[in-house]
Amino acid sequence: MSPPKGSGRMPGSDARPLPVQDLEHILEHTEALWQDLRGARLFVTGGTAFFGRWMLESFLKANDDLGLGAEATVLTRDPARFAAAAPHVAEHAAVTLHRGDVKSFEFPTSDCSHVLHMATEAGPGMSQRASFQTATAGTERVLAYAALRGSHKLLLTSSGAVYGKQPPDCDRLSEEYAGAPQPEDANAGYSFGKRAAESLCLAVAAESGVEVKIARCFAFVGPLLPLDQDYAIGNFFGDALDRDHIEIKGDGTARRSYLYASDLAIWLWTILVRGESGRPYNVGSEQDLSIAELAGKVAGAVRPGIPVRIAQTPTGAAPSRYIPSTARAKGELGLQAHVMLDEAVRRTAQWHRDGPAPAGAG
Repeated sequence: MSPPKGSGRMPGSDARPLPVQDLEHILEHTEALWQDLRGARLFVTGGTAFFGRWMLESFLKANDDLGLGAEATVLTRDPARFAAAAPHVAEHAAVTLHRGDVKSFEFPTSDCSHVLHMATEAGPGMSQRASFQTATAGTERVLAYAALRGSHKLLLTSSGAVYGKQPPDCDRLSEEYAGAPQPEDANAGYSFGKRAAESLCLAVAAESGVEVKIARCFAFVGPLLPLDQDYAIGNFFGDALDRDHIEIKGDGTARRSYLYASDLAIWLWTILVRGESGRPYNVGSEQDLSIAELAGKVAGAVRPGIPVRIAQTPTGAAPSRYIPSTARAKGELGLQAHVMLDEAVRRTAQWHRDGPAPAGAG
């Protein structure tokens, strides 16, 4: 899908704080976890992107409200750009920006008790080689730092892409599914990179004693999701905000599911603190729908009456699926989706109505 016309939006470029309602929701459902992070020293990669902003802002909310006395060192290639994109994060007394690339950064001299490794390379124009190298070399570098500093726990945000293509007769992918991506897949570099990153984490955990928590993330929706990358729901919001129609390049039958970002943060904090080391957990929603139905929901929430144009005619073939089973996360960690899809879409639409992202921030 072509980028939204004239939006100027970039990942993490909206300088507004996240909605107070959502940050309070996260704290309400994670309050018991934060004692584990009292006085913690976090090291965060990927802090400028969608996951990173939600995790950092929810951390700062808990840190301030509960008086945790915790601190976060955030790795960024461009501290000035980060500060312009999220001044309320960058200027917070508990945050230190550390310049560097995840594959080669100089180790901070500060202590590090917990690591949130969320850095990734994916999106328009990103080569599969670059995606793979960032996942592998970046993870090796982060693991070396965590081991050197004697970190207690490390969260790796992996991906449902590690399973490869979901069989059409498989309703939901479980962590026991033995499939794998194929080398000819369009996103093979990203998918294989995430598989390799998981293996590296498990190997280092066995050698160093760092508890490694693995979150296999599927699809999400919420404020700050990029509107011009390879995220269908983000592109639909971009179209509805900036064009005269919503465009679906396929036939609209593919089935997907979306977890709201505040629930995503709850799940990731819970996995970091309570998840079993070395045991992957799917993160996502089981509430699936077709891409055409999804586009209709976005249209109704953003601009009722805007047409949805579907480029291809369904052939009758079984639709592609990308739906997780979350039974493990629910059964072992008590996790659930609190914000259902209709409300998630409504909140995201409201975020964009309340104020447009500043063009070219940073």
